[in-house]
Amino acid sequence: MKRFLASALAASMAMAWLAVAGPAAAAGKPDSGLSNLKHIIVIFQENRSFDHYFGVLPYAPGSPYRQGRPCAATDHACVDGLKCRQSADGALTCDDWNAHADGRKVHAFHAANRCIAPDLDHEWQGSHRDANFAHPERSLTDPRNDGFVMQNDIMAPDTHRTGPADGGRAMAFYTQADIPFYYDVAEKFAISDRYFGSLLGASDPNHAFHLTGSFFGHITDEEVSPPAGGYRPPQGTIYDLLSAAHVDWAESFQDVPEGLAYLRLGDPHFITHADLLDRLKGAPGAKDLPSVVWVNARKGYFQHNSNSDEHPSSDIQRGQAWVSELLNDLRRGPYWKDSAVLITYDEAGGFYDHVKPPPAPQGGKRTPDGLNPGDCADGPLVPAAAKKGGGVVCARERKIGTTYDEILGICPQYDPAKPYPAACPNFDQLGFRAPLMVISPFAKKAYVSHRIADHTSMLALIEKRFLTGSDGATQHLTARDAHAWTLEDMFDFRTSPSLNTNLAPPAPAPAVDCTPKA
Repeated sequence: MKRFLASALAASMAMAWLAVAGPAAAAGKPDSGLSNLKHIIVIFQENRSFDHYFGVLPYAPGSPYRQGRPCAATDHACVDGLKCRQSADGALTCDDWNAHADGRKVHAFHAANRCIAPDLDHEWQGSHRDANFAHPERSLTDPRNDGFVMQNDIMAPDTHRTGPADGGRAMAFYTQADIPFYYDVAEKFAISDRYFGSLLGASDPNHAFHLTGSFFGHITDEEVSPPAGGYRPPQGTIYDLLSAAHVDWAESFQDVPEGLAYLRLGDPHFITHADLLDRLKGAPGAKDLPSVVWVNARKGYFQHNSNSDEHPSSDIQRGQAWVSELLNDLRRGPYWKDSAVLITYDEAGGFYDHVKPPPAPQGGKRTPDGLNPGDCADGPLVPAAAKKGGGVVCARERKIGTTYDEILGICPQYDPAKPYPAACPNFDQLGFRAPLMVISPFAKKAYVSHRIADHTSMLALIEKRFLTGSDGATQHLTARDAHAWTLEDMFDFRTSPSLNTNLAPPAPAPAVDCTPKA
């Protein structure tokens, strides 16, 4: 993600858009009270799986939850997490394991520190091998979640498959003692244990899905740069749909806004993080809070070891402190009563999760937008933006780590001049689970959702709330967000059950930051 955005920073970017009308809302359906929701705030952090952060949530002291494997669909006090035994002193011994190539088992274990290094493999190839190490091409038909340790034994992602490293670090998890503010939020508000990344792949593809409903043929964030003029997905972006519908929105940032992948530098929708905090607090002279806000953590481009996005190997308590400050400002401010904050992570980051990635809800189609892996329809240098294979990046960058390389690693029969092989992985499977926390006066108290959802569920919620016309028709970008669950089971928009729920005080920054030095 950093490599991609750093390239985008140097460009002045433009977009084209095309909205796809979705199915009409059911006629005569009772009003859910969704119109009471006035502000949706999205925080998209980095590289953590559900089991890694919340797998032992049921074992926390005073937890309102119990462990289930799996949980009944109607049991919202049940968390499908790690299966562990707890000793009298609170120590956990867990049954979940992966093995090294020589057969040595590594059971899920409490991480010894808050900075796990080196980073784990979470690219297209690596993620599919996590799902089925021996046959990654069968990740959809035969997911086993057996490759987390072996893949990370042989792969050090920052050096592109040169390894080795100890893959056992993929089995680490954190507890309430490590991220107490997040555990407090999870125990008071609503979470999901069936929220998945949008594909088995790395950061940029998942970021793209939550803004455009696809990654228009790309599968990796290792491309050197976006095309000249920026990505122009055929379907457009959620930014385009909101602007066309005159829905006010903004994206706050501290060093580089994610929207630079699609918008020009200096776009008026980009606001500073300090500006956002003033709006949340209702500070004198502050502008109104927009209807939709994306909040970007600090990525650390201009100041080493300053990132707050929780990306390994940074100190997770730095990110927790940053998020907790924002949530407390909202809770004490004038917008709390009609806002919802959605906090998630772009993908699992190579960390173990025991739940098998399910098929992607997209109407039975193999792709959300008609583009297979490698059909990079992003290029302003081709006559039609939707022309398959014309994307500048995919066409020109064929070195290790790029889209073509990642495809060939588990699909050796792939030939870009021929139809994409039916036996090879496509965009029809979700990724591994990631945490999702919903903090809102409308959030159900201590509630665990078991409805399958992914990053395009955020699109679906935004679209249903702000992009549904008087005729009941809702605008969508691709088949993915058109079929995604809207997360509405996690809310009660009529009674605001969590209106008076208090947050823990802002978490302090780590007293001793464990982030490795450059």
